[in-house]
Amino acid sequence: MTPFDYARAGDTAEALRLGTGQGVAYLGGGTNLVDLMRETVARPDRLVDVSGLSSDITETPDGGLLIGAGVRNTALAEHRVVRERYPVLARAILAGASAQIRNMATVGGNLLQRTRCAYFYDTDGSRCNKRAPGSGCDARDGFNRIHAVLGASDACVATHPSDMCVALAALDATVHVEGADGRRTIAFGELHRLPGDTPDRDTVLQPGDLITAVELPALPLAARSTYRKVRDRASYAFALISVAAAVEMDGDRIADLRIAFGGVAHKPWRAIKAEDALRGGPATEAAIRAAAEAEFADARPLRDNGFKPALAARTLAAVIGDLARGEAA
Repeated sequence: MTPFDYARAGDTAEALRLGTGQGVAYLGGGTNLVDLMRETVARPDRLVDVSGLSSDITETPDGGLLIGAGVRNTALAEHRVVRERYPVLARAILAGASAQIRNMATVGGNLLQRTRCAYFYDTDGSRCNKRAPGSGCDARDGFNRIHAVLGASDACVATHPSDMCVALAALDATVHVEGADGRRTIAFGELHRLPGDTPDRDTVLQPGDLITAVELPALPLAARSTYRKVRDRASYAFALISVAAAVEMDGDRIADLRIAFGGVAHKPWRAIKAEDALRGGPATEAAIRAAAEAEFADARPLRDNGFKPALAARTLAAVIGDLARGEAA
């Protein structure tokens, strides 16, 4: 591990002051950043500890929820309002990592997780444009079972690893940020980037920007929601495919819904095409599979992950079917 300076911020203003300059990283729970530092993938000159900031969960006047960036994942999953109004979020968090890691990991840090692509972590023998821009991408012709089928580029086929972020994408969350230009909000779907020619940039955040909170809108249909994760083993594995979904039914027809996929792209993938295809129609398996096929029409599978579009369609059909029958809410 490369030597670094450490400072603990007492408030947001101090964090922003300490976070100015090159080679500075904010430290929340450290569950991903410390791993990256151990592997010398990340080499910050200074860590600014913000784990003690923004750790409240409060209801907003319009019935939504404001979640501080320092809230631990376990605390968020166990919060009464989250479990009752946004069960998809609680279930997504519980599907991730281990209990010990969830006890340490923070909401803000979860949003900034970096890919678990093995070539990204292999600093000794692999080419990776995300780690070393311009070096190439060994994943394209290597072992790419977990890699992207949507939104990838010739420069990068990595996937975003977070479960929680898939639920937040489906819930139309908003991210609160403070930085050199003051306070601003970012729609969750616009926070993470597709790789394009600059896969080393995961988000639209600028140097020194600090995530302070995530806001969930009042979304009544979210009370009938769930998260399903398909993976190679039952514990501590990243998603091959995951689905976050919320459904509002009108008799046997879908009045409204939200869908997001994980494990398929460089960012949590909001399934707008599938939503449009299903809204107002029947919740039949045939209709749901057809909607998933429309969502994955532009998929570009690699050698080892051609199963993902079909697996996504089957998983979505199971999830929406359960929600429509009231069996997964």
